Amino acid sequence: MPRRIPLQELSADAFQCPADRAAVQNLERIPLVPLLVKQFNEVALDRVLAARTQSESIRCGPEQMRSVYGLVLEACRALDVPRPDLYVCYGSDCNALTTGVQRPAVILNSELIDHFTDDELLFVIGHELGHIRSEHVLYQMLGRVLLPLLDMAGQATLGVGKLASYGLVSAFCEWLRQAEFTCDRAGLLACQDPRVAYGAIMKLGGGHSRYSHEMNIDAFLEQSRAQQLGGATDGVARTLLFLTYSWQLNHPQVVHRARELESWVVRGDYARILDGDYPRAEGQPGYVEETTGFRVSDRSGASSSASSGSRPSAPPPPPAQDRCPRCGVLVSPSVAYCRECGAGLGDEEPI
Repeated sequence: MPRRIPLQELSADAFQCPADRAAVQNLERIPLVPLLVKQFNEVALDRVLAARTQSESIRCGPEQMRSVYGLVLEACRALDVPRPDLYVCYGSDCNALTTGVQRPAVILNSELIDHFTDDELLFVIGHELGHIRSEHVLYQMLGRVLLPLLDMAGQATLGVGKLASYGLVSAFCEWLRQAEFTCDRAGLLACQDPRVAYGAIMKLGGGHSRYSHEMNIDAFLEQSRAQQLGGATDGVARTLLFLTYSWQLNHPQVVHRARELESWVVRGDYARILDGDYPRAEGQPGYVEETTGFRVSDRSGASSSASSGSRPSAPPPPPAQDRCPRCGVLVSPSVAYCRECGAGLGDEEPI
């Protein structure tokens, strides 16, 4: 696996789409949203969902699925993002998500790992790290809880409740889609190969089959460009498609993702960032080099050190001083809940 350029003190402003910023501002103007955020925090849904992840998934580390763990270290090093927890769970679709506001965790489905190369997985992990760096995770988690509830309310009230919540749902979905464009850019900055990024997006749309070896990135990009250059009739069809279907999607359709990412590359923004010309966020939390010394093997059989590179190693974090009140495991005084059982620490009650 090639060594990536570490983008030290990389600010989210370097890769955030303007439409992402505008969409979240529109979302925050809805009076109901601050109340929903308050209720989300009061009922500790963040910790509840973290405990569920810890119970249902496999946490990766130097002694557990260390090749996948090495990929998250590589992505964190490239984007200068503190390492989140990494989990692998069984899933029949190629998917990944990020959860946890106070202590973020990236979750990869087993199907994704099975059918994506290491470089493509680096794009996916970098995409999820983009959500963390851009502070998307709170609203993402709120949307995962809120949108199904609003849909059920509409069913129960014969569509009246659904009609009343249309504006909120529409605003949430619009922001979710724009946030994905932002994080595709972060994924590219992690893998640092546009064709890898386009190929990963293509696989997210086409899935895996016995003919996957015949998938063609150039043909896929031509398809995405043709979608953009359609005539007036195609424009009307796309408008009707949006009004009847696309407005409620929480991810952009893959041809739009490929087109937006390619446009960003063609404009030269990607190359400028790799050349070191990007907004910096001095003093923000960054990647701390891990000194485990284990080696990460890629799918071709080659190996690279997970702790090597030109960037100086930071001193290791101080040893844990506290114990979890529930399970007794040693924990850092700075964490909000136990990594083993999800129990709240400090003045909080265990969940």
